[in-house]
Amino acid sequence: MASSPTTTATDVWLPIPPAQIDGLPDTLTYHFWDGDEEFPADPADCGFYVVPYMKGKAVSVRPLPQMTGLSVVQTLTAGIDHVVDAVPDLPAGTLLCNAKGVHDASTAELALALTLAALRELPRFVRAQDAEEWQPGVHEALADKAVLIVGHGAIGAAVEERLVPFEVAEVLRVARSARSVARGPVHALGSLPELLPQADVVILCTPLTDETRGLADAGFLSRMKDGALLVNVARGGVVDTDSLLAELSSGRLRAALDVTDPEPLPAGHPLWHASNTLITPHVGGPTSAFLPRAKRLLSSQLNLWAAGEPLEHTVAVAG
Repeated sequence: MASSPTTTATDVWLPIPPAQIDGLPDTLTYHFWDGDEEFPADPADCGFYVVPYMKGKAVSVRPLPQMTGLSVVQTLTAGIDHVVDAVPDLPAGTLLCNAKGVHDASTAELALALTLAALRELPRFVRAQDAEEWQPGVHEALADKAVLIVGHGAIGAAVEERLVPFEVAEVLRVARSARSVARGPVHALGSLPELLPQADVVILCTPLTDETRGLADAGFLSRMKDGALLVNVARGGVVDTDSLLAELSSGRLRAALDVTDPEPLPAGHPLWHASNTLITPHVGGPTSAFLPRAKRLLSSQLNLWAAGEPLEHTVAVAG
């Protein structure tokens, strides 16, 4: 936790109508803004800015240069790559907080769904159903597989909790730095070369940072087992698309991707038609679970801020 800097600006910009959020402190002034061209009030009076959800980087950062009284920038995403570049230009002491906990369950559900769908070849069955074709066969199970989770933070841990009941043979864990968790060791990123050849499934959950951009490059992918499955619920930029396409085109690897680079994936891009590839349009977070959890987060954070208490989930401080 980190203390919020003292500010005279008490306006709050919310991408959810304030009347729909229970328990907001009544000592603050609220304005609804979800990325519209017109601002709802003078940005200079905004002390707490909640970034519109999934509206892109340009919309997210557009009011920030005018928010001279800013104290807090709160995202509704776990990743902060769409706003982090603006932090150095924010008023000194401004906190950047993420939405840790809001998307853990939904993203972990999708990671598991993509893994199962790819292993069991469900997309092929959907196409066969459309063609009224009965195509039985033997397919791979998740049971007895070794799974490597790259990015064992809150979402990675939630993925592991959902893997265990499926009787996987082993879960390998990697994060920025080594540590131990209740289920076993978490290895540092430097251990990837020795861990990748052991995994049947590699699930990417890591945030997009300078360190992880292009992490899954040609060298990373070449160390994966023949026939292994790469699942990406992180950010598209964590994977080098050209290197992945080369492996998919050869048939050596399989992929299940909720995020891509570029994103949105444009029509005509070769990734659409790559063999052994399942693509979903970045739907890990936006589910029925999002809005109730986002509202609880905002109510909690704003009550802490109004009371001058330390905020949760501070990931950067302007300064």
